Amino acid sequence: MKTLKKLTLLHSNDMHGDFLAEQIDDELVGGVGLLSGYINKVRQEEKNVLYAIAGDMFCGSIIDSEFHGVSTIQIMNMLAPDIVTVGNHEVDYGVAHLLFLEKCAEFPIINANLYIKTNHTRLFDPYHVIEIDGMKILFIGVLTEITLMKCKKDELVGTFVTLEDAAKEVGKICNAYNATDVDMTVLLTHIGLEEDKKLAEMLDLAWGVDVIIGGHSHSFMDEPVVVNGIPIVQAGTGTDQIGRFDMMIDTDTNSIESYTWTPVPINASTCPRDASIEEVIRTYKDTTDEKYGRIITKFVRKLTAPSHIEETEIGNLFADLLKDSLGVDIFLVASGSFRVKELGPVVTKGDFDECFPFDDRAHLLYWTGAQLRHALLRMLRDEALAGEHTEFYQVSHGLEFEYDQSTHSMLKLNFEGKPVADDQLFTVGLQDFHYRNLKDSFDLEYEEVEKEHPQREIATSCVQVLEEALQRGQHQNAKVEGRMILHKAGEV
Repeated sequence: MKTLKKLTLLHSNDMHGDFLAEQIDDELVGGVGLLSGYINKVRQEEKNVLYAIAGDMFCGSIIDSEFHGVSTIQIMNMLAPDIVTVGNHEVDYGVAHLLFLEKCAEFPIINANLYIKTNHTRLFDPYHVIEIDGMKILFIGVLTEITLMKCKKDELVGTFVTLEDAAKEVGKICNAYNATDVDMTVLLTHIGLEEDKKLAEMLDLAWGVDVIIGGHSHSFMDEPVVVNGIPIVQAGTGTDQIGRFDMMIDTDTNSIESYTWTPVPINASTCPRDASIEEVIRTYKDTTDEKYGRIITKFVRKLTAPSHIEETEIGNLFADLLKDSLGVDIFLVASGSFRVKELGPVVTKGDFDECFPFDDRAHLLYWTGAQLRHALLRMLRDEALAGEHTEFYQVSHGLEFEYDQSTHSMLKLNFEGKPVADDQLFTVGLQDFHYRNLKDSFDLEYEEVEKEHPQREIATSCVQVLEEALQRGQHQNAKVEGRMILHKAGEV
């Protein structure tokens, strides 16, 4: 006779400081108060409940950035996850600060492959075993270098470069701890859905990995993707929904007998509110409201940024302000810098910071026309246009291009109305993060672009440049004007 036990496994990812509920169609949606209410409700209804977070608790909100994550840790302590893994934005305040925040956390934070280069000392415990109702659940945290480009600012910190290395590390941990009679093994990853699929293919079934709970690509799913017999799930982004597994675990064979998975919407009609956690959030919000309530500017109308992989109004405005303020021919602003889909018409300091929360230095580089074309083709690769979590850029006025995905070719590349010549030289502005990841973002080598003209830093803060430009120019406007014309495969 089988020994079956039920386990309910709840999970979130990419919460990004999404603490406050929003009013959508006369209903409160999301927010940590409602999320906590749902988790507490499930913990009361079910016998065996675990709650996991697959990275990126931090960054994306004023409350988080103002207190450098300390507010987030306190709020997360009240939310009481059972296990958390590191995401790429966990290092936005620096690795040393992250280790300080870990000391403030009342929950385990795991990562198997983030280490100090000099002696290969791991920064976190690679795994954590949770015992519940006689079951042992092994969690392993995975983050690969492609999602941790921010750490290139810290030359002492590294991570395994490839998925193959990550898979080997998973195998090593599973081999070492399977002897402890682990009933289920869960990978908590923060590498994106497509990379999760590749990782699942590499895993030896004998290692006993049962589930992959992922993050980073902000994927909303209706059902798990099953690869190599392993269900892979994410719960979108923010706190508007939570993922829920209901599993029957066979503790004799150390396997999942059966499971159901569903994305659960977090809203006022289905979730009770946790008043205590809302009170803590309100205390932080009162502080930030006082500081961030001042008005920076007023647009002619509300501006939008509905997509990361197309030209947007907000993207055009900010790219133009940086180009004109810093005196470069072209400024490329990462679409991922914009964290809201609309802004204005009245823009407060808080609105601006929520829209553009990641401050960075600005660099000036000299690119030939051929290098510019090559960089744009790299940006327009199929993975980016498919919506995968790759870097995409908004371009400043004067630059126009038309791209055909079917032939992977530029149909037009103009600057100030004239075709770009391969030997033409341009000054190009980039945010520091993207300068430091020149090879990954643009497939360009430092030696190649700095051979004749070394780069130089032209601003220590893009945020300060933008704020000053916004304050100077009241009643600004921007529109989508055909700077980027993208023909998806089969359209031309």
